[in-house]
Amino acid sequence: MNRFLHGIGEMTGETLISPADALVAPPPESFDYVLANPPFGKKSSMSFTNAEGEQETDDLTYNRQDFWATTSNKQLNFVQHIRAMLKTTGRAAVVVPDNVLFEGGAGETIRRKLLQTTDLHTILRLPTGIFYAQGVKANVIFFDNRPASPDPQTSKVWYYDYRTNVHHTLKQKPLTYAHLEDFVACYNPVDRHGRKPTWSDEAEDGRWRAYECEELLSRDKASLDLFWLRDASMTDLNNLPDPDVLVEEIMENLRSALTHFEAASSS
Repeated sequence: MNRFLHGIGEMTGETLISPADALVAPPPESFDYVLANPPFGKKSSMSFTNAEGEQETDDLTYNRQDFWATTSNKQLNFVQHIRAMLKTTGRAAVVVPDNVLFEGGAGETIRRKLLQTTDLHTILRLPTGIFYAQGVKANVIFFDNRPASPDPQTSKVWYYDYRTNVHHTLKQKPLTYAHLEDFVACYNPVDRHGRKPTWSDEAEDGRWRAYECEELLSRDKASLDLFWLRDASMTDLNNLPDPDVLVEEIMENLRSALTHFEAASSS
């Protein structure tokens, strides 16, 4: 309904909106570009009526031949589904929570496959509460599909850390395009292979740097959860954010911890 109200699709005739579960089957067509903010929530579930007439829920695990790994983790499934939607030369930018970058099991399998079969060239690390609920940290991963090859298609992954020492609130200091202009300049869409890092041994506060694919694959669980900047609030007590920002961040961290605890206790 929200999409209809914003002019996406038509109430009569052919519509661009499908009520079907996108993860159930391979996509019917492929695309040059996919820009996506998949639904938040670690697990997919379905509701049904049991023999006693009571409502129950059960985790959904999608077993698709075009998926690299079978999992009930919704974000990991959407990453696989979006990769399957791309043409051989297709490009994607996908919003994912932090757990996609470090989770073991199926998460490790999918990260290794992304590095092997696509050019996972950029990861933008965002502050809390930008795309998801307060306390949930998000990233945007950029990857280009590639034809099948025995050689890894990712040579290096460029990171932009727009999280460390960055403070945004929904009301007092919302994120705007101006805040990301430096990232766009570093991304260098006109000549992506001509990128230059802003971080070095002499410029340790640079937010833009690259890691070689071999180094990432050698990390525990092929984790892509990387940071290098020093947290100023831990070393400079005179440079703390405003008290209301600190209170909001503390509340966000508490909500995030509770969310992770609930997810762990239910798994």
